[in-house]
Amino acid sequence: MSRIAALLISAFAALIAVPASAQSLTMVSLPVVYVSNPVVQQTHQGRKVAPTAAVRPAMPLEERQELAAVRPQTYQPAALPVWKAPPFIDRRFRDYNRGIAQYGPFRVIDERRVALVGETDASTPGYFRAMLRDFPALEQLDMVECPGTQDDRANLRVGRMIRDAGLVTHVPAIGSVRSGAVELFLAGVERDIAEGAEFAVHSWMDPYGREAADFSMDAPENRQYLDYYREMGMTAEQARAFYDFTNSVPHRRALWLAANDMRRWSGRPQQAKTPARRSVAKPAPTLAYANVTFS
Repeated sequence: MSRIAALLISAFAALIAVPASAQSLTMVSLPVVYVSNPVVQQTHQGRKVAPTAAVRPAMPLEERQELAAVRPQTYQPAALPVWKAPPFIDRRFRDYNRGIAQYGPFRVIDERRVALVGETDASTPGYFRAMLRDFPALEQLDMVECPGTQDDRANLRVGRMIRDAGLVTHVPAIGSVRSGAVELFLAGVERDIAEGAEFAVHSWMDPYGREAADFSMDAPENRQYLDYYREMGMTAEQARAFYDFTNSVPHRRALWLAANDMRRWSGRPQQAKTPARRSVAKPAPTLAYANVTFS
């Protein structure tokens, strides 16, 4: 009996010695914010894309039926919102290694300014909702180290939440906005890019290895992005042009853009003439994994 009791005590001690979910918040020493039962989109069966896979798995029958059920005959653009520009953009330098709280990839710098440092995933909408609940005066999102997303559908939800909250998106000189994070930048009611900032775009890929070019433009897999760009203020022509631009590079590669290259898509004037593209010997950004499960 004493041996059993000792084993139970040892097992209990081992359990409490390991902090739960600590690995997701170890970037800086900040208060850990837990979201109770967030309502978020799930990743596609919890799987990531395997870019090196040679054989594409067949789509399950249930998913084919779901996609067929929601596919309309023609593309219907979303209605454009009424914008209300903020009074100013805060471009003062901030120490992004410090903050007063952290919610997933969002690091609250002060009462009105928050930084995005990390990739988004299925849990990010819940973190964003909790952050606005606790810091309702936030006005500006600084995009610092933004590698992309693990769940495109959740990522687009976060973009709409950014727009609904009326946040400015600002990319500082040290900022890097890549892959699916570009959609979040476009969500700002005002979009600002400092000289020195960099961007990277490429085509999305779903869990079956398919990219944008594998679908017709009015298919829901492509239409969800065109709808989103329309909601963010682009005309139908601008949305199609930007979408074609991002998909001009396959998923396994990346098109790197300087600050001025991206300004022509941000709604702000260019400061000087620079080539529309630049070839830089850099590794591809963290890949954005498109979740095209429609439920």
